[in-house]
Amino acid sequence: TPSAPRRALVPDVVNARRHPPPQPRGADESALLDQEPVGTLASQPARAMEPRELAGHVASGIVAGTAVEAALYPIDTIKTRLQAARGGAAVSWRHLYKGLGGNLVGVVPACALFFAVYEPAKRALLPTPGAFGEGTAAHHRRTAAAHLAAAASAGLASSLVRVPTEVVKTRMQTGQFSSARAALRHIVAKEGRLAAGLFAGFGSFLLRDLPFDAIEFASYEQLKLAWCALAPAAPKPSSTAPQTMAPGGTNPDGEVETRRRPLRRHESAVLGAVAGAVTGAVTTPLDVVKTRLMTQGAEGRGGGSDGRRYRGVVDCLARMVREEGASSLLKGIQPRVTFIGIGGGVFFFVLEAAKGVFVAES
Repeated sequence: TPSAPRRALVPDVVNARRHPPPQPRGADESALLDQEPVGTLASQPARAMEPRELAGHVASGIVAGTAVEAALYPIDTIKTRLQAARGGAAVSWRHLYKGLGGNLVGVVPACALFFAVYEPAKRALLPTPGAFGEGTAAHHRRTAAAHLAAAASAGLASSLVRVPTEVVKTRMQTGQFSSARAALRHIVAKEGRLAAGLFAGFGSFLLRDLPFDAIEFASYEQLKLAWCALAPAAPKPSSTAPQTMAPGGTNPDGEVETRRRPLRRHESAVLGAVAGAVTGAVTTPLDVVKTRLMTQGAEGRGGGSDGRRYRGVVDCLARMVREEGASSLLKGIQPRVTFIGIGGGVFFFVLEAAKGVFVAES
């Protein structure tokens, strides 16, 4: 009948009203959607660090810091004795491990504090993976600034433990005390717990270590990013052999881009050694001043060649240049660059290996 076709069309008309066909988008709207698809990592906030992950980073830092101190302590002792020597005084090459035990007691909490601050700060300050503009100069500057700020903040926090540890260690290395316990008791009883005692040279320590930590860690992170971006792409590592994945971009599906490949263990050692050696050379004058201020003590011989105590960083710098020449500010640079270069390689090698054990893959 004539009415049959009309009844058959009624459901189609109703469905068309309920579900209208998609309208074509304009060129501007399409381009905008193509730039940042809804629901990708670019539109999501940075993932907060869980306590278990943070504990893994802290454990990795402790293992790496302890390994470096134990392995390279003799070189650090030679460096300290060279810096503390006045004029052409002879330097003893005996008992190069003196003070190691007491130093390790301080290294553990210092490393724990450092990484407890560094990793969450880095996570919070770094641009979100896959964010719009990744790969641009502005993005690289922001990444470098995030690494600098995170490392400096971590260095400031850990200095509360590192400075007293460094004071006791340098006194032991220069032969002023026979044990860390004796050094600690004497310093607290005779020199005080603050500026003149356990925190002697605190200003010079911060002046040296805050730039050192910031430059070394930022250099390593930036070298790692650059190396992984330039190196040939590699297949994804298997789950049975976890490797360190350098921070990089993600595609709209949330997968790591193929241009970012995993950083191999030996590569992390080489990059860490380069970052450490360069940073160690640049900060040597500040390290010399720190050693002089920490080893002069509140009693006995003064810091300068005339027996007078140094009154601070500026006074120490001026008198060293006037009395011993500008070259005195570079005392111990060879063992320092050797120690920190090798130490940087060992530290970051062990750190990345320890992360593979203690930090769960995300």
